[in-house]
Amino acid sequence: MVGAHQLNRDAFLEGFVSSLARQALPTKLRAWRSRATEDRAYGLHSFLHPLTYGYYPKSIREIVKDRLPKFTADQVKMVKGSYDYVGVNQYTSYYMKDNGVTNPKPVSYQDDWHVEFKFDRDGVPIGPQAYSGWLYIVPWGMYKAVTYVKVNYGDPVIILAENGMDQPGNVTLPEGLRDTKRINFYKSYITELKRAMDDGATVIGYFAWSLLDNFEWRLGYTSRFGLVYVDFKTNMRYPKESAYWFKNMLKRKKNN
Repeated sequence: MVGAHQLNRDAFLEGFVSSLARQALPTKLRAWRSRATEDRAYGLHSFLHPLTYGYYPKSIREIVKDRLPKFTADQVKMVKGSYDYVGVNQYTSYYMKDNGVTNPKPVSYQDDWHVEFKFDRDGVPIGPQAYSGWLYIVPWGMYKAVTYVKVNYGDPVIILAENGMDQPGNVTLPEGLRDTKRINFYKSYITELKRAMDDGATVIGYFAWSLLDNFEWRLGYTSRFGLVYVDFKTNMRYPKESAYWFKNMLKRKKNN
């Protein structure tokens, strides 16, 4: 995938985004911190490290060993520095811990991580849950994710490619339009993004996920991420309160 990145980039007249969907990974305990570092190595560094430095990070090389493909000198020249901006998808954050599994058979990509994902520690959730089981609302994770990319990868140009939360797909139209929780989500996450920018992150764009309620991967129509409510029977569209909030926020910014 890393090698194909450059070949695909050259097919475009201008611009290419390397989209990184790993979430911020907070932890305080030493053992958990080690596993969080390993998860970052596989979820983030395995893509962005070669594109920035031309090689895989030491942590991956030590674990994967001879199973890890090696770049030729020509591939290093081709891959290194081959992106124009980094797209970061940021939704949630979670804890990591050792999963206690050694030498799994057969070996898969995630087996090398040796980690277990946790949304709570000592029974305390990391944040309020949205509708999806994987999505907990942790605004400071936005700051950590963006500043981590800035510090570790030479302050690249960043675009927030996806950021949002969902509500159940079976909410009625009146219920769906009153999405105060989504407004509070965006307020808090954008505030943390602004804090990262104030601390020097080079962020040039932001995309809310999503404009419309859509067919959401395995959840299908049972999950609604949109700023606009879609009646899936008639395809009629109704702006939610969050859509008007976004409009007013952008208008205030423009006037300032």
